Amino acid sequence: MTITALIVAAGRGTRSGENLPKQYVPYKGQAILAHTVQCFLQHKDIDNVVVVINSKDEALYTAAMVGLGAPDFVHGGETRQASVLTGLEYLAEGRAPDKVLIHDAARPFVSKEVISRVIAGLDDAEAVLPIVPLSDTIKRIDGLTVDATIDRDNLGAAQTPQGFRFDTILKLHRQSTNAATDDAAIAERAGVAVHVVDGDLANIKITGPADFALLRLREVASGELRTGTGFDVHRVGEGSSVILCGVDIPHTGSLMGHSDADVALHALTDALLGAIGEGDIGRHFPPSDPQWAGANSRLFVDHAMSLVKARGGTINNVDMTIICEAPKIAPHAPALIRSVASMLGIDEDRVSIKATTTEQLGVTGDGGGIATQALVTMTLPAGRPEKQI
Repeated sequence: MTITALIVAAGRGTRSGENLPKQYVPYKGQAILAHTVQCFLQHKDIDNVVVVINSKDEALYTAAMVGLGAPDFVHGGETRQASVLTGLEYLAEGRAPDKVLIHDAARPFVSKEVISRVIAGLDDAEAVLPIVPLSDTIKRIDGLTVDATIDRDNLGAAQTPQGFRFDTILKLHRQSTNAATDDAAIAERAGVAVHVVDGDLANIKITGPADFALLRLREVASGELRTGTGFDVHRVGEGSSVILCGVDIPHTGSLMGHSDADVALHALTDALLGAIGEGDIGRHFPPSDPQWAGANSRLFVDHAMSLVKARGGTINNVDMTIICEAPKIAPHAPALIRSVASMLGIDEDRVSIKATTTEQLGVTGDGGGIATQALVTMTLPAGRPEKQI
């Protein structure tokens, strides 16, 4: 029995009031879409995740998925309904699962319990819908006046993911000619019984400015703030360039070290590891181990980030100071910032890289070496992360 999560992320989010499509707006250092995708990647019963994106958003999608294993994507259509059908047809071409969960990209707080309830419901039903009860009194409006009060006892608000037997929902979408606001409505119109399970009030859909205001408050109020620092220094030997933050910079010498001697990324790695209590770079990549001879230091950063992700951490900001007399860092700072932001999967405005000298004192002052100090702040979920059920 295979289960695929199909995440619909092709909309433009015109009501959000943000400068980006809402699914790519940052939350805790990552795009909202990244948080949504992780909810399904981390669930033990989900075999595959496919994201339906707008054809104009490939660069945004690629940046959002850094560190998440690049889930498959397909370009969507002009409407949500068309986008879902595009995703289903993509799955039908050799990737057809037994069950499919269709989820809104802008619902980043779906719990593993809701996902599990939807999956379990599909054991005995062709369609499953998570519902939350209505707590407000419901009024029917006629113009500017109340026309009637509606009995809310048998009413509920629909959420996603909505689960379906794959063959059933593919057939229904292919046959549907009338617009529908969700996939359960397509099943309802076709006479398919839609089974209801409990949703979750926390599984909100981020839509308008008010939702984003609440999102900012939640970002500040939740989680545990961690700080990590790192420092490293390498001697300068013979050569014609130095590698800093993964960028090759012309110089009168090269940094010496067991790996590629990227002193900036070594300090960054130590800062990342320090923030989560995982020791230092030497513990994970001993200089005595020949397999790391000449290694690209991005491997060290990627490893540290994998540990951060495993803890559910998100990077808030990075502040790095490169200490040297030469080369001049300022002309290269934008490239260094882009490189680090890309590695960490965060926006460039969360990365600061600057330079200073030691006034010709010491090994960095006489040009014999380059040092870097790095500081990282991140947010971890309150307490230890729970195991996925």
